[in-house]
Amino acid sequence: MTSVKLNRLVSTSNDIAPLVLRVLIGIIFAAHGSQKLFGWFGGYGLAGTGQFFDSIGLHPGALMAFLAGSAEFFGGVALVLGLMVRPAGAVTAFTMLIAILSVHISKGFFADKGGIEYALALFAASSSLVFSGGGRASVDRALQR
Repeated sequence: MTSVKLNRLVSTSNDIAPLVLRVLIGIIFAAHGSQKLFGWFGGYGLAGTGQFFDSIGLHPGALMAFLAGSAEFFGGVALVLGLMVRPAGAVTAFTMLIAILSVHISKGFFADKGGIEYALALFAASSSLVFSGGGRASVDRALQR
């Protein structure tokens, strides 16, 4: 990758707002992904999540669980670190879009009924980071220099 392309990918301001957003959203994504991948924090791990994905028509379930869990966990870690924030934001936003369309949309809007509310908020936050970059105290900011 040329330095010009890398510079565009990691370009960001020194603002504090993306820092706050990416760290908090990154923690949420990493924790949620660790439930799928490792069964941490009361999650079902790959086997249980894979069975659920199969039951809702996301086949093969184990592979889809691995992909979703990896996107959330590693995307979340990247957001916390401020490393490749734009691509990490795009991956986590896409993951939330799939969750909205495949799991939550049929349950309405509100989260207490399993609706799209929470996933939509995560989608919005991730999408915002695609446009803003990582902001202050990010690896991307250091690479930009």
